[in-house]
Amino acid sequence: MDLVRGGGGGAEFVLRRAVDGDAEAAAEVYLRSYGAALPGVRRAHDDDEVRAWFRHVVVPECETWVAEDAAGALVGVMVLDAAGIDQLYLAPERRGCGLGDLFVAKAKQLRPEGLELWTFQVNESARRFYLRHGFTEAERTDGSRNEERKPDVRLVWKP
Repeated sequence: MDLVRGGGGGAEFVLRRAVDGDAEAAAEVYLRSYGAALPGVRRAHDDDEVRAWFRHVVVPECETWVAEDAAGALVGVMVLDAAGIDQLYLAPERRGCGLGDLFVAKAKQLRPEGLELWTFQVNESARRFYLRHGFTEAERTDGSRNEERKPDVRLVWKP
């Protein structure tokens, strides 16, 4: 468990590995974040399927990290795979306060050999965020390999 301070007013967060009891709250962060950041991108799965995926796959089987705020509310979720960041979602009201920076720093600490990730091309704010953190564009696709069928971009960070 890491106690870390975010930007924007000295907010404090605890970053820790997710436990089974976090699945529901982590799914809600995902659903709220996706809706706020990608309103024009149709999700491939409905809310109940997303919740079941978090409950049965994401939390128990993946390297899942969560962030809690000072009040103990779960406000962020990051899933790492062998290559890098598979998922990174923040509660919409916590965007811009340094929490994403903390998650990326944790990912770099845990994967010091390098990271990669995919994001949708329409998600300009995510692309700008990752570019600020030293990622570079490595590949663009037409989206035929993702469930949403939306053009995406692979970003890579090398130390």
